[in-house]
Amino acid sequence: MSEEQKTIDPAAEATNAAEASDATEATDGAEAPQREEADLVAELQARLAEAEALAAEYKDQYLRAAADYRNFKRRTDEQRAELVRSAGADLILKLLPVLDDFERAFASVPPEIAETPWWEGTQLILHKLRLILESQNVKPIEALGQDFDPNFHEAVLYEPAEGQEGKVIAELQKGYMLGDRVLRPSMVKVGRG
Repeated sequence: MSEEQKTIDPAAEATNAAEASDATEATDGAEAPQREEADLVAELQARLAEAEALAAEYKDQYLRAAADYRNFKRRTDEQRAELVRSAGADLILKLLPVLDDFERAFASVPPEIAETPWWEGTQLILHKLRLILESQNVKPIEALGQDFDPNFHEAVLYEPAEGQEGKVIAELQKGYMLGDRVLRPSMVKVGRG
């Protein structure tokens, strides 16, 4: 090579440097969008995971709220039914002495009155009262001859009775059940052996 060729042309050198710089920038430029895309994908994945966690939390809260509402509704319905039963029980408790009076009156009617037509009408009143109580699920407690049970019977008297130890030998006042609940226990006389 001649010295002339060895002399570097500043314009050519600037062009070569610019081309080299462009090539470096081109590779750096290609890597930059790839890095930006990777960062964007990572950010989107993080946001997606966060949104999924939030959605799962909201779903859990919804399911709990729905279950709480169902439980609240069930409790409210049970309380309402119990309130109706209690209100009915109060009225029935007030009617039971009237029923007792009717039954005592029927037990002590003289034969000459028992055959009159108006007395038959009075018997119909008692029958209707019993039907109303039955329609409200009120049933008498069977006591006579049964074993004494303090859940259903109230012992008022004890009397010596051969072979009747712990048995109800007389019913002094009839007891009643309202469904499966004791409305009024039977007042009874219990035998002692």
